[in-house]
Amino acid sequence: MLAVPFLFLSPYAQAENTEKYAYEDPHSPSIQTGANTPIQHLVILYDENVSFDHYFGTYPYAANPSDSPPFTPLANTPAVNGFFSATMNSSLSPFRLDRRQAATADQSHHYRHEQAAFNHGLMDRFVENTGHGYPNSLGELATPRTVMGFFDGNTVTALWNYAQHFTLDDATFTDTFGPSTPGVLELISGQTHGLIPLSRAQVSDALLPDGRGDYTLTGDLAPASDVCNPDNAPRVRMKGRNIGDLMNDHHLSWGNFMGGFDLTRHNPNGSTGCLRKNLSAWGTMVRDYLPHHNGFQYYPSTANPTHTRPDSVATIGHSWLPDGKTPEPANHQYDLEDFFRAVSAGNFPAVSILKAAAYQDGHAGYSDPLSEQHFIVRVMNFLQQRPEWASTAVIITYDDSDGWFDHVFPHILHTSSDPVVDVLTKPGQCGEGPLPMGYDNRPVNGRCGPGPRIPLLVISPWVRTNYVDHTLLTQTSILRFIEDNWLGKERLGHGSFDAAAPPLNSVFDFSRTTPSPPLLLDEEWGTPVDKLP
Repeated sequence: MLAVPFLFLSPYAQAENTEKYAYEDPHSPSIQTGANTPIQHLVILYDENVSFDHYFGTYPYAANPSDSPPFTPLANTPAVNGFFSATMNSSLSPFRLDRRQAATADQSHHYRHEQAAFNHGLMDRFVENTGHGYPNSLGELATPRTVMGFFDGNTVTALWNYAQHFTLDDATFTDTFGPSTPGVLELISGQTHGLIPLSRAQVSDALLPDGRGDYTLTGDLAPASDVCNPDNAPRVRMKGRNIGDLMNDHHLSWGNFMGGFDLTRHNPNGSTGCLRKNLSAWGTMVRDYLPHHNGFQYYPSTANPTHTRPDSVATIGHSWLPDGKTPEPANHQYDLEDFFRAVSAGNFPAVSILKAAAYQDGHAGYSDPLSEQHFIVRVMNFLQQRPEWASTAVIITYDDSDGWFDHVFPHILHTSSDPVVDVLTKPGQCGEGPLPMGYDNRPVNGRCGPGPRIPLLVISPWVRTNYVDHTLLTQTSILRFIEDNWLGKERLGHGSFDAAAPPLNSVFDFSRTTPSPPLLLDEEWGTPVDKLP
């Protein structure tokens, strides 16, 4: 194992009884061994609603106004497929947003609207189809032209600095068109077909019937039994299995850590339960936990409908209590703060999926890139000071594009021919060729993709430094990495896109003898610091 500089001070270190962390899952005495690469810990930061061009369209060149943190690229920084290397088809040019304009309106990211914005590959109908303005904003931010706005390294400063020191991929796409719930289901199962509405009265236009009694999801709907679902929200559950089931089969420790999931916790403002809230950059109070962002809650096998707390910090990430007979009550579903508690105590799951509290998840309309930066930098500074950092990789990516402009048209691999929602190639058609398979291994509509391009960064001692990877990747490439690294390359089957997902191999360099050094950043400014306060 490679040595890295280590400094670790935690409020939990003194508060917990470290003797109990000798725990091992009784069903897996060799837990967290047997990885096929030096990566023993994978952390996925799955943020909200950003296209690649929205954050990286001018990378590595920033405007550097005097009132913003400056960004100067390192020598020999490679170019991305961004605005400066593109021939723009749109008559409406993208325009720069600065830090004072970080809070913008949410854009439309419906399955059909995103296809219409792509306009048969011309990529020039975003304003008409996905653009939204905020009435109380000024100038272009009050109009649908907002959708053409982009940030540079003076606002998304931390992400640009991580790209300078680690690896950025500029050819990562969502597996399908559409919003958050389809995106998170692709991450964990590679499948958006096989949904069952809780009642026929709750069938919505986000569900496409397959004619066989099941549906394909193309929009945001609530998981069937989460106690934090909004009243009267249409609810669905998924058939089949997800990556959590495979990890359980292989006795691999894992956890899904979401801001606001602990209903016993009180925020400083006194809010608690399902109504835990934080003040957003908009000046409004935003619920921390949004059920439709939690993919595992759609599957009965991995759901924790009542948000039951784990038995102890020692059992976080595990399926069983030490008696070997009692299931761990949280069923791998935890609060974000449980991640910091467990890792601080030396209990670092092999796979951890992290979702910020909503006000910090980057979703336009209730979050913003500056709030998101606080979340990302907090996690990264914490992890890079851990002794396990030498065997850790962090993936930062997004569930969907929010409909933000991007100039790259994907090569459609999965087609759909629904007469109402598909319009990419022509009315009633998205792509050419056979339909992809549904959960029942029979053709279904509503899974057209890849969809919009999104950012993907990989931060690890084992990635290339200041490197832009141009390899085609999708959300299910992450799913495939888990399967390849720990699960003997077992696939989910049942039409999951994992089997055909491009591998993540190109972002790593396991032959390197000198690891990439840690990069500590300031949470507010996103700029490098020598040490933390």
